[in-house]
Amino acid sequence: MDMNEIKEIFFQECEEQLAELESGLLKLNDGDRDPETVNAVFRAVHSIKGGAGAFGLDELVAFAHVFETTLDCVRSNKLDPNQDVLKVMLKSADVLADLTNASRDGGSVDESRTRGLVKELEALANGETITPSAAEPAASKPAAKAAVVPPPTPAPAPTDDSGFQPIAFSFGDFEDAAIPLMEAPTFNITFKPSAALYSKGNESALLLRDLARIGEMSVNCDMSTLPSLDEMNPEGAYFFWKIAIKTDKGEEGIRSVFEFAEWDCELDIVMAEDETPADEELPMIPVPFDLSALEDDVHEPAVQPATIDEPVVAKAVATASAATEVTQAVAAAVEKREAASPAAAANAANAANNASAGQTIRVDLDRVDRLINLVGELVINQAMLSQSVIENDTTGTSAVNMGLEELQQLTREIQDSVMAIRAQPVKPVFQRMSRIVREVADMIGKQIRLITEGENTEVDKTVIDKLAEPLTHMIRNAVDHGIETPEKREAAGKNPEGTVKLTAKHRSGRILIELQDDGAGINRERVRQKAIDNDLISADANLTDEEIDNLIFAPGFSTADKISDISGRGVGMDVVKRSIQALGGRISISSRPGLGSTFTMSLPLTLAVLDGMVVTVAGQTLVVPLTAIVETLQPEAQNIHSFGSNQRLISIRNSFCPLVDVGRILNFRATQANPVDGVALLVESEGGGQRALMVDAIQGQRQVVIKSLEANYTHVPGIAAATILGDGRVALILDVDAVVGASRGQSLKQEMSLAATG
Repeated sequence: MDMNEIKEIFFQECEEQLAELESGLLKLNDGDRDPETVNAVFRAVHSIKGGAGAFGLDELVAFAHVFETTLDCVRSNKLDPNQDVLKVMLKSADVLADLTNASRDGGSVDESRTRGLVKELEALANGETITPSAAEPAASKPAAKAAVVPPPTPAPAPTDDSGFQPIAFSFGDFEDAAIPLMEAPTFNITFKPSAALYSKGNESALLLRDLARIGEMSVNCDMSTLPSLDEMNPEGAYFFWKIAIKTDKGEEGIRSVFEFAEWDCELDIVMAEDETPADEELPMIPVPFDLSALEDDVHEPAVQPATIDEPVVAKAVATASAATEVTQAVAAAVEKREAASPAAAANAANAANNASAGQTIRVDLDRVDRLINLVGELVINQAMLSQSVIENDTTGTSAVNMGLEELQQLTREIQDSVMAIRAQPVKPVFQRMSRIVREVADMIGKQIRLITEGENTEVDKTVIDKLAEPLTHMIRNAVDHGIETPEKREAAGKNPEGTVKLTAKHRSGRILIELQDDGAGINRERVRQKAIDNDLISADANLTDEEIDNLIFAPGFSTADKISDISGRGVGMDVVKRSIQALGGRISISSRPGLGSTFTMSLPLTLAVLDGMVVTVAGQTLVVPLTAIVETLQPEAQNIHSFGSNQRLISIRNSFCPLVDVGRILNFRATQANPVDGVALLVESEGGGQRALMVDAIQGQRQVVIKSLEANYTHVPGIAAATILGDGRVALILDVDAVVGASRGQSLKQEMSLAATG
């Protein structure tokens, strides 16, 4: 594996770490104060910084280092993660993502924004009060720092002839909070960092702190190579550590702590013998913990007063400072362990067990796509083979026929398993929307909160990849047009902070995504007038509320008074509709004046296969998605009723349902067929209610492989896609929602015209 492949893996892991970072920050923003959540956020930034340092991504390392330092203040309870603090951190997470993308794809990031956030993060880490102008250089007196308790000045400990300064950490005072490690083995570690480790943003104290989390340990710092002050290189590395740790994580768990630093240090890990000879035992001098010292910054060591012999005193100061820094680093880790509740510890243990149980492997997506295509071809060939056997075997009981039935079942199981590989939760897309809400709300001065539900709802990756664009347009539309300004909301008796709710759920073999806001709703009078001004409708058109709402999907339609960076160019909601239709889905609107609007998208779970009912209409073979069919029935003459000039209704269990002749709607025949001679399929569409689709005959139910008609031919109104049947013929897959819409007066020809002009 070359360096480029390793770097690509790093950026893939960065995406996971950034998602974990934003998820944790949003939990904190919602009031979650679980120490494990804070630790997860810190680890995400620390991992990105460490990996970026290994590849020499200095700009990314520098920003991540400042971000990490501020998060460390939250971990040590020196900084309260209130709303103002988390607002800065959420913006910092966005910048960190931008820097990561710029490092991977090239390009640049707004330096002024980055510098401003660096100053805000540093101010938070220093205990300063953040103001709107915190990012600008302070012209007046600096803000007052929070009270800091200085650490006690440790007395210089004796050193032996080898130059070792023993620093022992005793966890005896924290036995109640520590996790019992009675049977855990002991490992002896030699850790020698090089100067490159520090130049890449890593810190020995933080590594030792992370190491303290996985077991009980004692540390000895070797300062025998520390030169005099006049010979010292400020960028050099002169200390190394000998560590004894008792842990059940094994050597792999220890190396994971040094994962991004192992290339820039000498690391030797050896399991200790059961008993250490007395003459080899290193002397341990306990350094007692003073919890008041934990209030100070671990990066500000105590300063000793100078004496006449400056080189000697300088060395003593460095010794004492190193001892204090390492002592406080491990003490902070112990305090975290003490603060964690038993329930949190149990949850962490369960999470570790689940992580080890659910192992994953990275696979190139192209390989999965090829596998899915091959399985699709297998399904088609299996159907062809079954069709041939059925045509040549009149009894239907031959051994070949029975074997084919087993083959069909196995093929279905293989197909379901392969499709499950591509299934992914919608969480990454939903998390991306939270950033858009923050940025747009800041641009227009609104207070908006995004609530997400059903983030773990799984859908095919092809759907997820194409879902981001329409969702982005809808989110921007909801924030810009849907939610009122804080002043208008207060005047209307609402909370000045608006709410946008994004939910995902499964229903009848499809995924429903709803975007709901508590804004002012659609101003139908204004929409109607804009449509008249743009010559989209005539002034005397008689439209229902639903039809007026759907005018916002017309190409070029916009209610914005002026063009801005967010809206006003008439591009947006028409793109949303086309994108959703390209995915084989439909979108509907429900709006109540003064209460808000709800946009509902109904999408297929996968774009590869579907279960369908094969029917015949005017000599043509069609496939109707099985998820849309409620029931099938044979119409009787007494149940058919005329309505208007050319409409017919069918009576089903004391209720009337419109009867739709599919052949007439699709122009397969010029006149309507007799319903009694055919079969009615009772279907349910999104926003259209129930309709009875009339077809000539039903051939059977089967699973078909979806082939894009638009990609291979062109868009055909009323047709969602195509497939290949077992006899090799091409069959069209019916777009039930489009056919139902046409039966309600919406012309398929007009739909084709709009799609072409859009």
